[in-house]
Amino acid sequence: MELNVKNLIRGDKIIWTVILALSMLSLLIVYSATGALANRQQDGNTFYFLLRQMMFLAVGLGLMVVMIKVVPVKAYAVFSKWLVFISIGLLGLAFFLKLFHLPGVSPSGRTLYLGPISFQPAEFAKLALIMYTAKLLGADQETEEGRIYAFWRILIPTGIICGVILFSNFSTAGLLGVTIMCMMFVGRVPLRYLGMVVVASLLLLVGFFFLGKHVENLPGRFGTFTGRIERFISGDKESEKGITQADYAKLAIYEGGLIGKGPGNSDVANFMAAAYNDFIFAIIIEEYGLFGGVVLIMLYLIFFFRGILIVKKANRTFPAFLVAGLVLIFVFQAMINMGVSSGVFPVTGQPLPWVSLGGTSLIFTSIAFGCILSVSYQNQKESKTSAEPAVQVVVPDEDQELNG
Repeated sequence: MELNVKNLIRGDKIIWTVILALSMLSLLIVYSATGALANRQQDGNTFYFLLRQMMFLAVGLGLMVVMIKVVPVKAYAVFSKWLVFISIGLLGLAFFLKLFHLPGVSPSGRTLYLGPISFQPAEFAKLALIMYTAKLLGADQETEEGRIYAFWRILIPTGIICGVILFSNFSTAGLLGVTIMCMMFVGRVPLRYLGMVVVASLLLLVGFFFLGKHVENLPGRFGTFTGRIERFISGDKESEKGITQADYAKLAIYEGGLIGKGPGNSDVANFMAAAYNDFIFAIIIEEYGLFGGVVLIMLYLIFFFRGILIVKKANRTFPAFLVAGLVLIFVFQAMINMGVSSGVFPVTGQPLPWVSLGGTSLIFTSIAFGCILSVSYQNQKESKTSAEPAVQVVVPDEDQELNG
């Protein structure tokens, strides 16, 4: 039995431990936070969402195992270009359906329905663009001209993908854009080029803010973006009544105290529309206290530092950049979710990675984890091979053989 487990759990064991710990916490908190949702959608069947989350987590864990055993790391570089093309096509389809109010897409424009399958094209695009960026950055690190050439080849699909995502999800577009910028910074792209992108992005956001403020009936979520920024800066009138999601989140954190109310004892979750998703960190603190929140933060920090070690041990540039990008986007997403729950950031729609209630988003997350663990396993195999002593074959001298 021990041998079978070792064959399944390949790659960085500490990251596997973090993933399993997050899985257990996810099941506990999703069961607790979906009580009101179960009453609205499943006639009070509180086990429905628990079993659903358990199923997707199990499928995701199985997918990680298969990826590590079957898919070589270089395959992600080979197919990354085509994955970017597919992601642009899916994002364009969702945008087209949303723009003309056609069926097949959610009201927000984030979720695409393809027959029995529903998923967010932005989740697919995040993986594809990070793989593509890692491939281009790793292709030529020897000369500045090569890095500049990679910059322009990365900038074009990044601008297209983030630009389309902007219409339905500002925070995801910003999260992905910042991650790609960090990857290019690590890839030693000249700072003058990165600075140019930063200035252009800030000007664009300021333009979107004033556009959403002064122009009515704009397509997409420009008004939502502007409203959230204004409420964050100037305060929300509804906060005077104490009925906003952010108010409930702060109340949950306050009531949690140091040790929390205990598993399943959240009261605030019954009044929050997104307690199981965008504000799940607040419910974790309400039930497990500040101690539970610190433990959760430590899990993500451990994941971050183990990711850095994997990058440092990688002998090839593509795997190193791939792990760097995937680790960064997950840590950034976790920070945003926690910051929104605690009132540090404006309200956004970012779930807590591998903890919030999810469906196909958990599958895409598991694919990213599978890529990271695959690179880790590849590092281990290469390290073991280099550590093995070479077998020396001694060829006897012909004269000695005759004399012997």
